[in-house]
Amino acid sequence: MKKLIAIVLCLVMVVAAVACTSKPATETKTETKTETAAQGKVFNIYAWNEEFKGFFEKYYKVPEGVTVNWIITPSDNGAYQQKLDEALLNQANAAADDKVDMFLAEADYIGKYVNSDATMSIDAIGFKNADTMYEYTIKAASDDKGVCKGVSFQCCPAAVIYRKSIAKDVLGVDDPASVQAAIDSWEKFDAVAAKAKEKGYYMTASFAETFRTFSNNCTMPWVDANDNLQFDPMITAWIDQTDNYIKNGYTLTAGVWDAEKTNEMFKTGKTMCFFGPAWYYNFCMTNAMDPEQGCVGDWAIVQGPQAYFWGGTWLLAAAGSDNTEMLKDIFESFTINEEIVENLVKNENQYPNNTKIAEKYANDPTYGNTAILDGQNDIAVFAELAKNIKWENHTNYDQILNEGLQNKLQEYFNGSVDKDTAMKNFYQLIKETYPNIKLPAA
Repeated sequence: MKKLIAIVLCLVMVVAAVACTSKPATETKTETKTETAAQGKVFNIYAWNEEFKGFFEKYYKVPEGVTVNWIITPSDNGAYQQKLDEALLNQANAAADDKVDMFLAEADYIGKYVNSDATMSIDAIGFKNADTMYEYTIKAASDDKGVCKGVSFQCCPAAVIYRKSIAKDVLGVDDPASVQAAIDSWEKFDAVAAKAKEKGYYMTASFAETFRTFSNNCTMPWVDANDNLQFDPMITAWIDQTDNYIKNGYTLTAGVWDAEKTNEMFKTGKTMCFFGPAWYYNFCMTNAMDPEQGCVGDWAIVQGPQAYFWGGTWLLAAAGSDNTEMLKDIFESFTINEEIVENLVKNENQYPNNTKIAEKYANDPTYGNTAILDGQNDIAVFAELAKNIKWENHTNYDQILNEGLQNKLQEYFNGSVDKDTAMKNFYQLIKETYPNIKLPAA
């Protein structure tokens, strides 16, 4: 019997060794030193960039005997979702070591996955949401029946990021309290835009800069229960504001990610305000931090005219995973484990999905973001904004409709087509992508 057990153990070790060396070269791995594992031997994570991968490898201790595979596909042109969908469709027939265990999703399309059989309830892995989590992050990860399928390690309230030197020239003040008082409503924001124009500045650098501030506060979904397309008054208000800003020269017609916009972050830029959450200035404002061309120390944030959020990364539990204990541990580590959560704040400038830790740093007089905000306590600003984030009226159509509207209207805003043609092009996009949606009568 002892010899038989020894032979079986040797065979298990051989199979494990083969499994650990048979993955495609395009995947990266995090391995531990031992070969024994309590559950699955391989943990596969699908993502669209390496942001969470960096946090994971820095702060998470992988269980002994487990190999972590990162399957990372950029999200450009829907490539990430296509790759993920293909894997999830093959999940039932995939070998245990090839199954998706966890995958990441963004706010714009998370509903597609939580309202499907591709994800499993957090109850199935023994995890329970904590009272310290922001409610909207739980709603976003829940299906139509209220069953939660995952967690977010970050909360993404977004602020107005402004150039202090330009604010000083336009308003005569540059401290956050005074600037916030000057732009705490859209009427005031518009008035300051006119003043900025008189001084030779732009209020924003992209026609779409304020879009999410409006769209996150819609009172009805893009598509109703009968598949009718709906234009919320907030969407109409954004179109009207943008039309006015372009006609009056208050903004540029650049896209949110265009170089024309990001170049405005150099010290030679003439734009006063940018909109975004913590991840935005951490990852998207490198021009502002350029040691030679940037304007280090010239930035601060305020709540602005209206609370909203932008983005976020959710970790979802893939149905069929044989690593439920590790899934539970990862969820707990990045939302409940206070040491890890504090490291995300202190070392990574993240705003955490943990109200206790957020309040701790919001009320800490010694804490400040020195990387870009010249020591300002951004957690204090975001903590107030996070209280008013809404997660209502979201649909699986949001990403295509939100981006499609902006893209088609950009052609009108830059003078390529008239407004009627731009809207017809938008409706045509909807017809081709979602033929079930009933469009307004011509």
